[in-house]
Amino acid sequence: MAQAYMTETGSGGTDPHRPGSRLRRLLQGPGGGRGIWRRGIVVAALALLLALVMLLHAQIPNAVGNLGSLSETFLPWLGVVGVPLLLILALVRRSATALIAVLVPVAVWLNLFGGLLGDKTGSGGDLTVATHNVNAENPDPSGTARDVAASGADVLALEELKASEVPVYERALASTYKYHSVQGTVGLWSKYPLGDVKAVDIKLGWTRAMRATVDTPEGRIAVYVAHMPSVRVKLAAGFTARQRDTSADALGEAIADEELSRVILLGDLNGTMNDRALNAVTSQMRSTQGAAGSGFGFSWPASFPMARIDQIMVRGVEPMSSWTLPRTGSDHLPVAARVKIDTEP
Repeated sequence: MAQAYMTETGSGGTDPHRPGSRLRRLLQGPGGGRGIWRRGIVVAALALLLALVMLLHAQIPNAVGNLGSLSETFLPWLGVVGVPLLLILALVRRSATALIAVLVPVAVWLNLFGGLLGDKTGSGGDLTVATHNVNAENPDPSGTARDVAASGADVLALEELKASEVPVYERALASTYKYHSVQGTVGLWSKYPLGDVKAVDIKLGWTRAMRATVDTPEGRIAVYVAHMPSVRVKLAAGFTARQRDTSADALGEAIADEELSRVILLGDLNGTMNDRALNAVTSQMRSTQGAAGSGFGFSWPASFPMARIDQIMVRGVEPMSSWTLPRTGSDHLPVAARVKIDTEP
């Protein structure tokens, strides 16, 4: 007499083909189940250290080589590079402890930068502005000028203008912009009348910042153009940025003293919005990229952008959209934004 045997599928059996089983076997390895919790303690500690560095970046001192500012400049990359590396190490070590620990810097990174991953770009706006560090050694200044003019910007700021090349930019932009002013190594081109133009002293001994009033159809706005001193990463001295920091404080004072309520800052600040050294400026203005951009909007270096050091910041106007423009002959990418000007005085 034939008999049929049935295998119960309740809690007593385990399907070796289930994905969870395969992951469990991968982690356990030849050492057994308890080893997955004992291995990878060093990797787990590194993951927690990475999370602490990102979470407490403002507490990293600048006393030695401006280490705090250096970490803040490339803060997003700590997670972008560090987390995948730690994840690989956790898998190689077959450590459940390390895998769980890696979730901590992931959570911290998402808390800091998750808001930049989405697209906050809106429509509308009254004024398009753009800024570009054109690079004093630009091999094609005329082409660069035409490229940025083609962006449709109503107001355009250029930094690192070489004196001998200023006429080249003026000729290339003359048909698009009726009004312009060059102060030292920075310049402002506008489709609308400029007034009250003056250099802004950022404590360098020569002019790398200016201020002008732009009379738009929606009202007057104060536009600042600035090029902060360059920073350097040196093996012996670390992140050297003392001149930049001093200039940022001076620019912040000038903007704080501005009488007009509607202000736009365009320029190469040689620092990101996370850099504490720019607090004198960033504490009183909004980044158009952070408020109305898509992604990080990195602008430097143009060959492989790793940081947004070229900024458009506003006060008293509403950012509607913000983006980077195609590469030119410069080592920076141009950046642009469209804003809505509040018509209230």
